[in-house]
Amino acid sequence: MSRKHADDIRQHVRESYAKVAEASNGGTCCGEASGCCGVSDDTAINTLISTRLGYSCDDVAAVPEGADMGLGCGNPRAIASLRPGEVVVDLGSGGGFDCFLASPEVGESGHVIGVDMTPSMVSKARGNAEKGHFGNVEFRLGEIEHLPVADNTADVIISNCVINLSPDKPQVFREAFRILKPGGRLAISDVVAGVALPEEMKNDPALYAGCIAGAPLLDDLQAMLRDAGFSEIRITPKDESREFIRDWAPGRGVEDYVMSASIEAVKRVGM
Repeated sequence: MSRKHADDIRQHVRESYAKVAEASNGGTCCGEASGCCGVSDDTAINTLISTRLGYSCDDVAAVPEGADMGLGCGNPRAIASLRPGEVVVDLGSGGGFDCFLASPEVGESGHVIGVDMTPSMVSKARGNAEKGHFGNVEFRLGEIEHLPVADNTADVIISNCVINLSPDKPQVFREAFRILKPGGRLAISDVVAGVALPEEMKNDPALYAGCIAGAPLLDDLQAMLRDAGFSEIRITPKDESREFIRDWAPGRGVEDYVMSASIEAVKRVGM
């Protein structure tokens, strides 16, 4: 992929999710990105979406209003096994939903860093953190291909339906490896492709912003993680997720190609 094409994809995704952030602030329609991960500007609908993804009603009630925008394809915290004192980095933190849920698990001695490339999302998340008095959470503006985080910082990296949006996924995983401490781990929910998508789907900008066109094939994802240096790689596709993925692009048949998966890996000690 050329640098210009990658930049065009990144800019399109940024603009689409800026609309999502603005819609959730102003109660207007989200536009073409509204298909992504079922995002809605209705709190009750977002609660329903999140509980379908594996969050509890208590999870949704524990975060500031507006943090849960129904963006996601799973619950990365469910596989992260967070512990007090750990440093967590969330790739593509959006309104801060997963960061705020991680906050009490790592406690006052821990720290949570959310990274997002959309200024309006970062502003929204910072406002949510202030409303909820989350003193151990911060949000940084940056691209997940070039993380604004120092080497060997994170104990755990989480992410929810974001890495598929990157036009340079191998670079994302190299960056993730760089910022993890030795022994650190990935705990990611994302979409993967069971079979190759048709060219007309892969080249559809709305489906790219909608968390579908950029889904990597399972074997390719495994190779990216291995090439970045990770070990103990576990990718667990969730066939039942096709039911809600169908709603992201009704009538397009996308559920025949992509599904949600839990993605886990470890940076070995000594690396």
